[in-house]
Amino acid sequence: MECTRQEILDLSTGARKEVDVLWQGKQISLSRVDGVLGLGRLKSVWADRAHESLLLALESDDAKIRVAALEVLPTVAEQRSDELFDWLSVLLDDDDVNVRKAASACLEEAAPTFPSGVDSSLAQELRSSIPARSEPAWRGLKALTETWPEVVCDHIDELLLIDDARMRRKASKLLRNVVQRAGAMGWDLISWSLNDADAEVRRNASQTLSSLSKKEPRIAIMLTERAILDTDEKVRNYALRAIRSMDTDDSRARNLILNGARHSNAVVRRSCIEMLPMLLVEDKLRLVATELLQSETDPELKKMLIEMTYDASIEGTEDEKNAFLSPALPVPALEREVAHAQGKAVGLENAPPEKPLLDAPQEDEQLDF
Repeated sequence: MECTRQEILDLSTGARKEVDVLWQGKQISLSRVDGVLGLGRLKSVWADRAHESLLLALESDDAKIRVAALEVLPTVAEQRSDELFDWLSVLLDDDDVNVRKAASACLEEAAPTFPSGVDSSLAQELRSSIPARSEPAWRGLKALTETWPEVVCDHIDELLLIDDARMRRKASKLLRNVVQRAGAMGWDLISWSLNDADAEVRRNASQTLSSLSKKEPRIAIMLTERAILDTDEKVRNYALRAIRSMDTDDSRARNLILNGARHSNAVVRRSCIEMLPMLLVEDKLRLVATELLQSETDPELKKMLIEMTYDASIEGTEDEKNAFLSPALPVPALEREVAHAQGKAVGLENAPPEKPLLDAPQEDEQLDF
């Protein structure tokens, strides 16, 4: 036997102290805490009364009642949310530690569904120096990237302006979650992060370039041009990964690779030189490799470039040169038969043996005199 809706409502308000129910063959007494937790089951015409009862529970003097109210708040808010998130903001600073924990958990759960309702509370908790408060907020912000990436971008934008590098690092990590859906707002944040003074923030931003190149290649190329010149090695490596994933038919991407082959860093030059054969036809490749050889100082890279300048059709062995010769066109079968009938050789084939004249003596025949 379950509680009726009215019994749940009476329990949650304290109008009834207890309600006895039979559950799985056992008699169970339900208290006000159970009634508050059951408010999420009151829908439709009962939603307003559930909302009023929840407000009473949120301002209860009993910490257990407030904790129960916070647990059910996101569910009740789906029917009616007036004043609920104001109470959530208040209870985040409650004197009772269990209430504060419940409020943080409620904020994490409500963030993806009610971004406007928890906006100010979320911004405050993200900046908290207490891990028990900030970590649920960050998890809520990450979950929000799946539903409202634009709202997340607003939070990231504000967080990137904070002097604390740790906050900027955590904010920049979320760029990977919004890069595909946030549009121009996301591109601006990546660009801003690539200019950050902290190397880790720039690394987090550069990790998005490969993904961005698949959706917005032109934007990715512009950002990669900046990242490839970064002083941090990891940022440059992420930029190189992005270059490898780009369409080399794009003129700007081609120029980016060609310029990278002249980069001051040998690792960058190597990666770009390795991509040249995919980018250029053989004749053009030899010209570019010859030009790069004039300024290249790294022995291994010089060896790679020399191999690219090698032309087997000119400098190769006789067999290598012959490999570039076009084979002769095959002789049609009919013409071959006609030629054989006339005693002519076809190509390099031996001509058929000449038939002896009728008056000519055979080899084993002796002439009579």
